[in-house]
Amino acid sequence: MIRLSRFKQVLVAAACSLAMFGTAQADDKVYRLKLAESWPTNFPVFGDAPRNMAAMAEKMSNGRLQITIDSANKHKSAFGVFDMVRAGQYDMGHSASYYWKGKVPNTLYFTTMPFGMTAPEQYAWFYHGGGMELMEKVYGEFNILSFPGGNTGNQMGGWFQKEINSLEDLKGLKMRIPGFAGEVLAKLGASPTNIPPGELYTALERRTIDALEWVGPSLDLRMGFHKIAPYYYTGWHEPATELQFMINKRSWDRLPADLQEILRVSMRTAAYDMYIQSYHESAENMAVLDKDYPKVQIRTFPADVMKALHKANSELLAESAAKDPLAKEILDSQAAYLKKARRWTDISDKAYLNSAD
Repeated sequence: MIRLSRFKQVLVAAACSLAMFGTAQADDKVYRLKLAESWPTNFPVFGDAPRNMAAMAEKMSNGRLQITIDSANKHKSAFGVFDMVRAGQYDMGHSASYYWKGKVPNTLYFTTMPFGMTAPEQYAWFYHGGGMELMEKVYGEFNILSFPGGNTGNQMGGWFQKEINSLEDLKGLKMRIPGFAGEVLAKLGASPTNIPPGELYTALERRTIDALEWVGPSLDLRMGFHKIAPYYYTGWHEPATELQFMINKRSWDRLPADLQEILRVSMRTAAYDMYIQSYHESAENMAVLDKDYPKVQIRTFPADVMKALHKANSELLAESAAKDPLAKEILDSQAAYLKKARRWTDISDKAYLNSAD
């Protein structure tokens, strides 16, 4: 009996040793993921976010998690990132949800909405107001996990060849503008389109389009739009444009729990870094625009145009909610959170800015 007990002890000790050895071996395994981004090679700010994320993940994992990034120049499908991640052609993607609103309409609400939340309000909604759970509900149907991937803050309303003085000036206007805002402008008679980043300057220069919105000073000056369009309008359509990190669910499930958490933290940190980088770059480039390009005229859309945009936006939101219960759930959640958060925004940031002027 004693001998058997000792034999069992030896077996248990051996099993524990093997388990520890197996765990050590698993800890040493290198996991390699491929990420497709919608941005061209060396594209600033937007392209920095996935690279910062990958560098953090590799460092925090001591080299066990390595992520290679293919730009749109390589995979040749700037607007196809969703499909490539869904199919497992790439493990991850970095893009903007509203790029595939025609394919999966409910994804567009997680980028930004006209007259919607500011960046702090939107981040609060994502992480504390149920936004992440709703995003999981939408993307989970396609075997994808989605995470906030970096915010531009409030975007400018765009570059225009001609001044917008009335609603009539929007009729037939050919403008590059994605997302829900494009639908709003279409309702007022404009002709919205979406064009990959690398083709924007040429399209505006050759008058293939009459106007475009891109981001704001953080990226617009690098694109050279100020050289070919004299009017720069303030924004209404994208108050908090959030990019997305996407991960194929099977690729995610293959990662051990500690690497999942490292990846989660790396994405969240990179998203915040992009937000503050975008803000900084906009401040720097706005100063350059004021000093070196005084002929650029900054405008705000006339009151009647803004009123019509508000009305069209409200009508389209109501139509979207009426057609799809999940869209209604998302829109109701955003509206309720915006009402709550805006009260605080008004008596904090807005009141401060009004009194500081």
